[in-house]
Amino acid sequence: MNWQTLAEEVIDGKVLTDEEAMSILETDDDDLLPLLQGAFTIRKHYYGKKVKLNMIINAKSGYCPENCGYCAQSRDSTAPIEKYPFITKEQILEGARRAYENKAGTYCIVASGRGPTTKDVRVVSEAVEEIKEKYGLTVCACLGILKEEQAAKLKEAGVDRYNHNLNTSERHHDFITTSHTYEDRVGTVEMAKRNGMSPCSGAIIGMKETKEDVIDIARSLRALDADSIPVNFLHAIDGTKLEGTDELNPRYCLKALALFRYMNPTKEIRISGGREVNLRSLQPLGLYAANSIFVGDYLTTEGQEENSDFKMLQDLGFEIEMPKLAEPV
Repeated sequence: MNWQTLAEEVIDGKVLTDEEAMSILETDDDDLLPLLQGAFTIRKHYYGKKVKLNMIINAKSGYCPENCGYCAQSRDSTAPIEKYPFITKEQILEGARRAYENKAGTYCIVASGRGPTTKDVRVVSEAVEEIKEKYGLTVCACLGILKEEQAAKLKEAGVDRYNHNLNTSERHHDFITTSHTYEDRVGTVEMAKRNGMSPCSGAIIGMKETKEDVIDIARSLRALDADSIPVNFLHAIDGTKLEGTDELNPRYCLKALALFRYMNPTKEIRISGGREVNLRSLQPLGLYAANSIFVGDYLTTEGQEENSDFKMLQDLGFEIEMPKLAEPV
């Protein structure tokens, strides 16, 4: 496969066939750099050498009635995590301040659970109104399955983006969780879109899925027209259904990132949870396909120290995409 030719065809509007997609995931390791060069051609065409930074706050930890097999917060998990109810508006605002100071243009408010209560939506909405006034950050909410009136309230308050990951293919979904359906997830993303919020939805790679499943989820996210696609790599946690799962190596992770770029050329591809433990020393190469990363910690696992990320971007010759932030008041 001539990856540069394929990249140019993708820029011209070509949609990958299943055979071409599979050839990306099955690329010989010796051809990894040409594959990434093609991915970078697409990435540079749409995003130049800029990188978007995102920061997350865990607004509610544990106490979740869902049985997602990858998650330490699941009802079935025995992982020793910190558990606490929904945090206060002031705590959300403090997280926004840290995001602003760390040059993160997008601030992600995430809470465990099937979906938010009326009170949860009120707290988030009140916080977002102040965040917009004080910092001007892009705000992404990830609160689970929404009701229509909740989606409308979040949009009215100023939430820019709503995240609800598909996580895996429809075929593989019931292996990961049975407490909600694949259609529940698709429906929530569609609801966010209907209410004017930018759709954010992604995948977790390494959950005993097949390569066909990875291709299916990349194609499903294209069909869903998700503006932002977080690509997570399983960080298996003891006490979860998937504890001990270790299917990934850094080279395959890079091929998966390349697939998402070739399949979704115009979209924000974000290297998300598990990048440190799965990409390891090859983390910088991931940004030749992706154009966005999280900085700081994740929900129940620690991330890379922020200064290390800044140095990595500097060493690559890439530029942090600085949002048009408000002057803090």
